[in-house]
Amino acid sequence: MDHTDSTSSVILYCRAGFEGECAQEIGARAAGLGVYGHVRALRDSAFVEFVAAAGSTAAKLCALADASAFIFARQALPCFARMDELPVRDRISPILAALRERNLRFREVLVEAPDTNDGKALAPFCRSFGSALAGAMKKARLIDPSAGQRLHAFFPQGDKVYLCGGDPARSSPWPQGIPRLKFPREAPSRSTLKLDEAFLVLLDEGERERWLKPGMSAVDLGAAPGGWTWQLVRRSIRVAAVDNGPMDAALMQSGLVTHVRADGFRWRPQKPVDWLVCDMVEQPRRVATLIAQWLREGLCRHAIFNLKLPMKKRYDETRLCLDLLRDTLGAKADIRARQLYHDREEITAFAHGA
Repeated sequence: MDHTDSTSSVILYCRAGFEGECAQEIGARAAGLGVYGHVRALRDSAFVEFVAAAGSTAAKLCALADASAFIFARQALPCFARMDELPVRDRISPILAALRERNLRFREVLVEAPDTNDGKALAPFCRSFGSALAGAMKKARLIDPSAGQRLHAFFPQGDKVYLCGGDPARSSPWPQGIPRLKFPREAPSRSTLKLDEAFLVLLDEGERERWLKPGMSAVDLGAAPGGWTWQLVRRSIRVAAVDNGPMDAALMQSGLVTHVRADGFRWRPQKPVDWLVCDMVEQPRRVATLIAQWLREGLCRHAIFNLKLPMKKRYDETRLCLDLLRDTLGAKADIRARQLYHDREEITAFAHGA
């Protein structure tokens, strides 16, 4: 078995096919923090490894591995060991030895695989091995509820594992960085899960409590048939659904939706609303410009919107759109973006004016 010390690396989970964008992003963030190194990224592997140059401090690597700072990474974790060719009959002993060697204890353990077809095939193994590893760690007194970190045992394949320490303040709380949401049968379309996930990922608990109150007002641009409107209505928020297409009949019976047949790029509300949401299929810069106008003119307080990315130069287009928003709204504007699990060739962004 090959055992490699990887104390100077960061593992990032991403959507398969977006390893290049994730690599560009970690490279840019590393340069900004003064951390030098190189990226290992295999197409469609659904993860990226940033290997820092010798001399990189643990503090800088921890700062680099902040999941909330990334758009294309669902999770970012400092890695302290990589093991190749694990013995199939006893994967646990080498892992326990690595933890004892470093005198490490963790509050809990997550056994994960990439979000790929091969990774899905490993799901039964991850569940059973996770229980066995947690039991062995408890017996060896390597589980401590008061410890500061989670152990992430990331298996890109059955005989290879990256051992990573996840700081709950900097890492995603969900296994694989994916919140598991169930499609509500009453919702008009599966796109409803995008907005549900956006509220979970882009807002914290306090913000959801303050900013998603019953009786608030919202506009949904490109609403039909009503997947995003449904998420607002279930929170008892009044919605102006702007779309020339038909809205779901059951949703309209809620009494909270006004269907406005109009062009989403031209229509404006008579008075400001609390929320603007938008999932229109349009050029990303055109959507970013529209959202920036609404916020700059005070037509809405908060906005969540999708930016459909081009086939090429997706990272560059993302930066251009977000820079456009910042340039229009000013340095104090709060802009967050993430490629969600329920996104495809797109990212979802939140913006709040100064």
